Amino acid sequence: MKIVRCFYVDTLYKGVLADDDITVWEENGRKRCFKLQDVTLLAPVVPSKIVSVGLNYSSHAEELGMSIPENPIIFIKPSTAVIGPYDAIIYPKIAQRVDYEAELALVIKKEARNVRARDSGEYIEGYTCFNDVTARDLQKKDVQWTRAKSFDTFAPIGPWIETEVDPGSVQVRAYVNGELKQDSNTREFIFKIPQLVEFISGIMTLLPGDVITTGTPSNVGSMVPGDKVVVEIEGIGKLENHVISMGEI
Repeated sequence: MKIVRCFYVDTLYKGVLADDDITVWEENGRKRCFKLQDVTLLAPVVPSKIVSVGLNYSSHAEELGMSIPENPIIFIKPSTAVIGPYDAIIYPKIAQRVDYEAELALVIKKEARNVRARDSGEYIEGYTCFNDVTARDLQKKDVQWTRAKSFDTFAPIGPWIETEVDPGSVQVRAYVNGELKQDSNTREFIFKIPQLVEFISGIMTLLPGDVITTGTPSNVGSMVPGDKVVVEIEGIGKLENHVISMGEI
C-alpha cells in the first residue's frame, strides 16, 4: 500500500495510491478519488524530527576515510528541511560543494521508546526514499554535521510511504541528470533496521511520523544549480528534485 499526502485544488488530503488512482476520505467520512496527475504530491510525512544514520555502508566510510563505527552514528535533521517530490533543493550561498546522498528511510507508526529489535516492525508504518543533502565543505570544516545537514530543503522525502516492501534487500540508486551515480543494496548495511530502531529509541522517544534514515552507500557526489537528482529505491519508487540557486527563489 502506498500512503500519500497531496493537494487537490486548495485542500490537503492524505490517501492511498493504487495504480494512478488516489483514494481519500474526508472528515465527514465521504470517500473521494483523484487521478495522480491531477494532484500535487507533498512530502508523505511531517516529522517532528529526522534521525539520520551516518556511515552505515562500509564502502561509504572508506570513501570518506573514516573507520567502521562500533555503534550507529546518528545526527538530527530538522523538520524545516523537509521538502517533497519535485520541490527544489536550494543551494546555499555559503556552500562550495553540495552533495546528494540516496537513502532508504522508515517512518514511525506509533510512539517508540526502548523498543527491542525483535519488536521493531510493530513501530514502522512503512518506507520511503530520502536524499540526505549535505554541504560537504561545511561538514569537513565544522567536524560535527549539524550545519552541513540542516539547511532548508536539505531533506527531500517521498514520493510516498510504501507499507509492503522488504527493506532488508532492496537496491538504492541515485541519478544526476539521468546518469547513474550510486547503486547499492541494503544487504550491505552495517547496522540493520531492527538494530537502528532499538538503538535510537533507547536514546530518544520517537513519535508517530518521525523519520529514520538509514545511511547512504558509496559514490556520493556533488550537485549544482540546474541539476535534476533522482533517488530510486526498489519496491518503492522514485524521488525527483531539482537544484536551484538562492537567486532563483
